[in-house]
Amino acid sequence: MSLPKKHPCPVCGWPALAEPPRSPSGGGSYEICPCCGFQFGVSDDDAGISPAEWRRRWIAGGMKWASLSRTAPARWSATRQLRRAKLPGLSQS
Repeated sequence: MSLPKKHPCPVCGWPALAEPPRSPSGGGSYEICPCCGFQFGVSDDDAGISPAEWRRRWIAGGMKWASLSRTAPARWSATRQLRRAKLPGLSQS
């Protein structure tokens, strides 16, 4: 039995979304990233906020863990996660 495939969040780099953020036809999954709070198909399609803009706002807001029902993993680091995912937005200091 194989483990279900996990998908990375293109906003924050969270490596464990249950579904791809977008279907092959382009529709959003409606999954909410527990890390940054982006909801695919709602935050972008309905609210008009791009993943890059959401990332910028999330970084500016201190990169706080978004989920109220799920705690961040032990020793979780948003900075380390973004760098690992090679996502833009962090200063190189």
